[in-house]
Amino acid sequence: MDQSNSSGPIAAAAAKRNAFSFGKLMRTYGTAIAGLLIIIVFSVLSPDSFATWGNAVNISRQISFLVIIGIGATIVMSVGEFDLSVGAMASLGGVVAAKMAVAGVPIWVALTAPMLIAFAIGYINGFLVTRFRVLSFVTTLAMGTILGGFTFWLTGGATVFENIPDSFGTVGQSEWLGLPLLSLIMLLISILFWHVMNNSAFGRRLYAIGGNEAASRIAGVGVARNKNIAFALCAMLAALTGVLMASRLGSAHPTGGAGLFLPAYAAAFLGMTAFKEGVPNIWGTFIGAAIIGILANGLTILEVPTFMQDVITGCIVIAAVIVQRLGRGGR
Repeated sequence: MDQSNSSGPIAAAAAKRNAFSFGKLMRTYGTAIAGLLIIIVFSVLSPDSFATWGNAVNISRQISFLVIIGIGATIVMSVGEFDLSVGAMASLGGVVAAKMAVAGVPIWVALTAPMLIAFAIGYINGFLVTRFRVLSFVTTLAMGTILGGFTFWLTGGATVFENIPDSFGTVGQSEWLGLPLLSLIMLLISILFWHVMNNSAFGRRLYAIGGNEAASRIAGVGVARNKNIAFALCAMLAALTGVLMASRLGSAHPTGGAGLFLPAYAAAFLGMTAFKEGVPNIWGTFIGAAIIGILANGLTILEVPTFMQDVITGCIVIAAVIVQRLGRGGR
């Protein structure tokens, strides 16, 4: 057989394999690679300030709030819904915890009660969405408005900081084995919900509902019940985020969690370009939150104005989505 005639198909097949490998690499690890490149750039530009163990520990503490609330958003997104009340829920959680601590309630009760309250409110969100078949972003936007008004009334619009016991800041300000307790809590919650979403029947049901709700219902999956629980877990994690923020700061502001809403979903969407193509996943959200946190930290060290940080962060999110789409081969 003429080798010159056979070399063409062989070369074409090799090129196709290489293109496939590159596309698969970008689909699976594109966001993680982008995060690594960002770390390298900041390490080169500011080695004495950015590329240090102390700064790494500081970043882990800073992103802990975003990771936890982002995991809640990821759970709701896994069933094809959104919860726009997470920022208001975080604010409420922090305020309720601080108010209870000031009132002399045992600290463990002050730290856990807001999560139970949020779980109930989140379940109501889910019930309204599934029972009356209304759009989740409309329902949760309205609920967020209600919670914001209630939080403002509860505090009179003022920050809660007077007479808060020192023990209230134990969780948010303590370290264990040289690491912030907040960072360890973040890691524990990430591992826990990774296991729930990937290795439990409940997690598989959530992904099944998000993939095809009608087919899941025909297969006997309790769509309404599982969606309700997803909303409840999202709200609970948002309230936990607010509690941890209040513990860290030693105070609680009625709008303290508002700034976490958009970054939480940005982290979740970034996570959909990492590890699992187009699928909300826990470690993807973790990586997405880490990228956002590293960007904010590095740009602050470089003394980049805040408004430019927002612009650059938004561009990074768009670029990550484009790169992931290119990795699909333009499909």
